[in-house]
Amino acid sequence: MESLSRIPISSLRSPNKNPSLQLRKPTRFSLISRRNLSRHLSINCSSSEKELVEQRSSSNRMEDYNTAMKRMMRNPYEYHHDLGMNYTVIRENLIVGSQPQKPEDIEHLKEEENVAFILCLQQDSDIEYWGIDFNSIQIRCKELGIHHMRAPARDFDPDSLRSQLPKAVSMLEWAISQNKGRVYVHCTAGLGRAPAVAIAYMFWFCNLNLNAAYNELTSKRPCGPNKRAIRGATYDLAKNDPWKEPFESLPEHAFEGVSDWERQLIQDRVRSLRST
Repeated sequence: MESLSRIPISSLRSPNKNPSLQLRKPTRFSLISRRNLSRHLSINCSSSEKELVEQRSSSNRMEDYNTAMKRMMRNPYEYHHDLGMNYTVIRENLIVGSQPQKPEDIEHLKEEENVAFILCLQQDSDIEYWGIDFNSIQIRCKELGIHHMRAPARDFDPDSLRSQLPKAVSMLEWAISQNKGRVYVHCTAGLGRAPAVAIAYMFWFCNLNLNAAYNELTSKRPCGPNKRAIRGATYDLAKNDPWKEPFESLPEHAFEGVSDWERQLIQDRVRSLRST
């Protein structure tokens, strides 16, 4: 079966149209004891006991991660690390996806997708959780002339995302403005933080309201980024006077749209973060 790291999922329209993306309910990995190992050789007759333990460990990590994602983000989507990197071309200059797992993924992004910039939203703990050799990925980026950037936000935490969105969008907007190639924005699964950054960019810089930007992205890549975090970051940028009403007391759909002068103010403030 062809690896998802070689299959952009830009044509995906719903969670059920492409089973290889895996938005299905997880199955529990059955544990196999030493005593009964011989009874289960049909699972993988070429696997050693050590490999089976590693497979169980990887399966448990994915199950734990997806359980946390469903509980904290309240969406039905899942990440399947074992299927490799997956991504979606959102616009000609913008790609959103999951974490690169090895230097070969960087080579693919450069050679097949003309990626010139990578924006990583992961914290160090996210990378360590999946056992990624991050140093080798950064080295390969440097070798291939890909500019690697980071704006870490805590996974499943809308407050952390809200606080990091302006800086992350500042990096994204700068990278796109260089017009040297595509920008690849990723978190771990490409289902929360990364799409939120892309949506905020389209909202603030592409003359769209929040719903239009959200629908444009999610129609191409089914995912569940936190709208409230984006609205909160919009409020933070547009309203910084000391007597402003607290965001938490505003109506549910406040700051899903902005006036022209507010958008200009947001753009100026986001661009001013480039040097910080």
